[in-house]
Amino acid sequence: MDEKERLLQDLVSLAKRRGFIYQGSEIYGGLAGIYDYGPLGVELRHNIKQYFWDSFIRDREDVYGMSAAILMPERVWEASGHTEGLTDPLVECKRCNERVRADQQEAIADHEKKHKKEKVEWTDPRVFNLLVETHLGASKKSASKVYLRGEITQGVHVNFKNIIDSMHPKLPFGIGQIGKAFRNEITPRDFLFRQREFEQMELQYYIRPEEKEGRTQFEYWKKFSLDWYYGLGFKKESLRLRQHAEDERAHYAKDAWDIEYHTPFAGWKEAWGIHHRGDWDLRRHSEFSKVDLSYRDETTGEKFIPWDIECSGGVDRAVLFALLEAYTEDKLGGEKRVYLKLSPRIAPVKAAVFPLLRNKETLVKKARGIYENLKKEIPGVMWDDNGNIGKRYRRQDEIGTPFCITIDFDTLEDDTVTVRDRDTGAQTRVKTGELASYLSEHMV
Repeated sequence: MDEKERLLQDLVSLAKRRGFIYQGSEIYGGLAGIYDYGPLGVELRHNIKQYFWDSFIRDREDVYGMSAAILMPERVWEASGHTEGLTDPLVECKRCNERVRADQQEAIADHEKKHKKEKVEWTDPRVFNLLVETHLGASKKSASKVYLRGEITQGVHVNFKNIIDSMHPKLPFGIGQIGKAFRNEITPRDFLFRQREFEQMELQYYIRPEEKEGRTQFEYWKKFSLDWYYGLGFKKESLRLRQHAEDERAHYAKDAWDIEYHTPFAGWKEAWGIHHRGDWDLRRHSEFSKVDLSYRDETTGEKFIPWDIECSGGVDRAVLFALLEAYTEDKLGGEKRVYLKLSPRIAPVKAAVFPLLRNKETLVKKARGIYENLKKEIPGVMWDDNGNIGKRYRRQDEIGTPFCITIDFDTLEDDTVTVRDRDTGAQTRVKTGELASYLSEHMV
């Protein structure tokens, strides 16, 4: 295993050991491309989603939130082009019958290594649809075919008329949501990067169908999305914007750019997409549903199908990239340590409160009082009295806790506590009455 592969495996190990992410249904052998989130992982993911919801939806007057159902009729995916377009070319190994994507040379090479010196022959590529199909109904005869949505985007477009009729928005305006999507990936790989069940956060922003307006809005949302991603705690050099080549664009795209993160194990990988979808989705759903999805300007009476600028990213990819960015190995006090340099904005635990000694009743009582008061003002405060103080520091470092607060014998005398900074190890004495404001000021 080379150094790049080791880093990913070390992160996977830490994620399981510290309660971030587990293999799905692990005690039954697990499912490839399926992961469960543990106590700390679900908090990290929640914080990322909340940051998206606040930035793209709640803090804006021109965006509405919604949540569409996971199950959608087959006709939806015919209209969107996914029954034809969401496909992968597969090749099958003639020795063991395992299938891999024909366009993933790394996957093919990895598979051939499994056979060592034996020659591997492959079948010709065959097309495979990635949509996950199921049936709804009391019997096979009456059941109707539906799909678990392959993306959350279409749930917004099919509700466009409902939002117009109920909220009466004026262009430009957006509709945002967060939700699960499913794809029958043939070769899920790279931990959370490519899964079969994943979560997306998206904004569909509708504008007048004019080239100047389209370009202005597209550039605005490119910058807005990049700034938002940097807000997760990434260094400038870790992210880049890349435009899709014409032959790379999706069938609906007039223009498309990706925010990419430079992974240590596979180079630049897609983190977020900004796509100019034109009127593709609303026009197609109007045609297939026979329902008019035009927008009518209440001032001029003009009627038209708007264009759509899409901002879309994977929650799980944001979790993976944030963990990769935060994973740090250094020396502190002459000892090697591993810690997660997570931004306080998304860290699952913001601060941990310790009594110096767990068997001294006066210290424990004082520490419990400080903990109970602090957690009312700062969300994500943890109590920790397990092990000696050094082990507690290392454990909190490893889960990315920005600050550790120790109640010691001096606290009983002068009502101050020791606040330790995760990144530097520096310790500062702070009055208990000023503790909440001190933490708020330093959690930027």
